[in-house]
Amino acid sequence: MSYVSVKGFNHYYEWLTQSGESNPSGKPVMVFLHGWGGSCRYWESTAKSLSDIFDCLLYDMRGFGRSRTNDKKSPLASPPASAAELSYELETYAEDLAELLDILKLQRVYLNAHSMGASIATFFLNLYAERVERAILTCSGTFEYDEKAFNAFYKFGGYVVKFRPKWLYNLPYVDRLFMQRFLHRSLPSEISRAFLDDFLMADYDAALGTIFTCVSQKATEVMPQEFARITVPTLLVSGQYDIIIPAEMGRQAAAQNTKIEHFVLPDTAHFPMLEDAPTYLQKVREFLGAIEPAQV
Repeated sequence: MSYVSVKGFNHYYEWLTQSGESNPSGKPVMVFLHGWGGSCRYWESTAKSLSDIFDCLLYDMRGFGRSRTNDKKSPLASPPASAAELSYELETYAEDLAELLDILKLQRVYLNAHSMGASIATFFLNLYAERVERAILTCSGTFEYDEKAFNAFYKFGGYVVKFRPKWLYNLPYVDRLFMQRFLHRSLPSEISRAFLDDFLMADYDAALGTIFTCVSQKATEVMPQEFARITVPTLLVSGQYDIIIPAEMGRQAAAQNTKIEHFVLPDTAHFPMLEDAPTYLQKVREFLGAIEPAQV
């Protein structure tokens, strides 16, 4: 396992290459960003499928996955001295990524980001446009501010983050119940259980802090502007039946900018890259120019 200190906080990262080597081979680099409550583990199958053309860099964002302070396997099992000063604004997570790339001496990359990670990637695209060739944003979009609904969400979200007993993981079928609202098609149990494990183990401050920054009045005001500012060719993929970030939100985001191509993946929800991997990968490869578009 590899860790690197970013802003005094240890970040887990790994290379996934076609040869299986744990170091990049010299191919173009694609960086994967996971969503809220998860880790880079659920990107592994997608990365393996793209490793014929990319060296794939997967990492766990600050406070999640194996980049958390309660991970006893991490070289850093307690908060850094500056932890209290860490921000959970999406822009700061984009800055974390920039520093990670600097440390790994990566000047220009491709991005593939999901959900909260896609929002962070959007900020990265505008803060560091010169460092990105192309970007894929999966399950992202713009939304309108509703004070009553947002306050109810904060209350519910705070309860969910606070009440995460570890014994939940041992209950039969709890992973299926947990993932049910995210999916239209079921996933293998090992994927669902890994996501549940990541959610249960995420740092409290990071899990709660990012709820307030992802779903906020500021986000409703800023994100449309951020999508409009993108200068990097971008593919935005939505799941047809996604209730977390409905496809219409993706359409609204793409309408802000001719650089953004929007694609709705049929019969999928919040994890389209896992629910229908062949169609997702086909569209991504077409966008990247790795293969010719399918003949209609």
